[in-house]
Amino acid sequence: MKQTLIILLTALSLNTFAQKEISKVWVPDLGNGTYKNPVIDADYSDPDAIRVGDKFYMIASSFDAVPGLPILESTDLVNWKLIGHALKRQPPFEFFSKTQHGNGVWAPAIRYHNNEFYIYYPDPDFGIYLTKAKNINGPWTDPKLVEAGKGLIDPCPLWDNNGKVYLVHAYAGSRAGIKSLIVVKEMNAAGDKTITEGKIVFDGHEQDPTLEGPKFYKRNGYYYIFAPAGGVSTGWQLVLRSKNVYGPYERKVVMDQGKSLINGPHQGAWVDTPNGDDWFLHFQDKDAYGRVVHLQPMKWIKDWPIIGIDPDGDGIGEPVLTHKKPIVAKTSAVFTPAESDEFNGTELGLQWQWQANPTATWSFLNSDKGSLRLYTVKTPDSAKNLWDIPNILMQKFPTEEFTATTKLSFTVNPKLENEKVGLTVYGLSYAYLALKSKKDGLYLVYSVCKNADKGKAEVEKTLMKLDNKHIYLSVKVAKGAKCQFSYSTNGNTFTTIDDVFEAAPGKWIGAKIGLFATREQQTNDSGYADFDWFRVTK
Repeated sequence: MKQTLIILLTALSLNTFAQKEISKVWVPDLGNGTYKNPVIDADYSDPDAIRVGDKFYMIASSFDAVPGLPILESTDLVNWKLIGHALKRQPPFEFFSKTQHGNGVWAPAIRYHNNEFYIYYPDPDFGIYLTKAKNINGPWTDPKLVEAGKGLIDPCPLWDNNGKVYLVHAYAGSRAGIKSLIVVKEMNAAGDKTITEGKIVFDGHEQDPTLEGPKFYKRNGYYYIFAPAGGVSTGWQLVLRSKNVYGPYERKVVMDQGKSLINGPHQGAWVDTPNGDDWFLHFQDKDAYGRVVHLQPMKWIKDWPIIGIDPDGDGIGEPVLTHKKPIVAKTSAVFTPAESDEFNGTELGLQWQWQANPTATWSFLNSDKGSLRLYTVKTPDSAKNLWDIPNILMQKFPTEEFTATTKLSFTVNPKLENEKVGLTVYGLSYAYLALKSKKDGLYLVYSVCKNADKGKAEVEKTLMKLDNKHIYLSVKVAKGAKCQFSYSTNGNTFTTIDDVFEAAPGKWIGAKIGLFATREQQTNDSGYADFDWFRVTK
């Protein structure tokens, strides 16, 4: 009997561990050999991917969020697990010690060459960087500037079979003063420095405005540049081909929305499976939910790709909502990017990102108590609202409908007033539910800030005075990014706030949900909030 009990407890423990990586709100694997799109219903924008052996690796843009350059792994292109980040802190370090909304890591590219992983990423204000690693889990080298300059974006390398190394990239009109152009440059043999000024190989001004995000491939003697055009939420997937690396390039639209419900299907990565089937990963812009990741079947006809399905036979594919899973040698377990966090370890869950390069005094993971402690940090003197606060710990919306709940206790610094800790839904406009210290005690407040990016002030409402420092904070997100906050003093009965806040996207990103701890004065110590856990449920 005792042995049976031990076996049962062990099985339960293993099952609990296995469930940690599985979302309760969005699983694309339908369990019957098919999948539904999006394969990641979260803001992993500008995806690029490769296959190495029987594993696929995907990266995405991360802008000013730290750590940056998220790395995801899959064995079937449907079940993705977040396994790390290539950028632990973002250079220049001083520049990114402050909030830099919309700046930082734009659309990156990942490649595997000479038994090394290469990631090229653009910072539109500083230039194109390269970081490398022998192992996908790192360590990754310090980013090296491949080419300095403003407005150089969306780089992708190509190692040609003649020994030459090329780089394709686009231009950001906001910095370069021109856009809708694709340029090819030669790099040195190490692939870490451009050695020519480059040549414009395609101009999209007439037919393909906002041409950007190029990915470079070679197949059957053709050089291929896969590039989106037409704008983030309204565009199409373009493919260019030429027998000469510098052109002239022929153009073909290979996927657009067609009669599907998927707006602006474009920008991503062509990958093949070990058995030779072709697939394409791309994003779809969903406003407050960000740019989510779709998987499309792909086939080649007369050396042109068709992405998705082509019901009318015009050679232009359109996205699928469901499809048979890719054929792989071994069936994958079900995985999804991490969402909930019990704060029981010595490292934060990989889903968490700060709003700037963090300092050690922002947080402490107390594995003995199984909690995350956030210390209140003085707000910058120039801050008009939370938009200017760097020490906000956030993660992406995991899907369209979900509930996020956290349990916390707040220990104030008795020498201070207006220390504040809470749960926020954050974007160009934001709302939060927080505990705030006042002269006569601790209060629960609800604040909304519309047009935070324009420096508008918060509108704060005091809900109640608290008898103790322990509380549960929750927000329920419904379709249309409609958010309602609630709170509980016992974890069972929640009081819902009447206000319905509609989440707004951030700068080039979707809305986020997160935790913060702030104060208004600089003293020799701070208060702190201990978060017991953070859970995402239906």
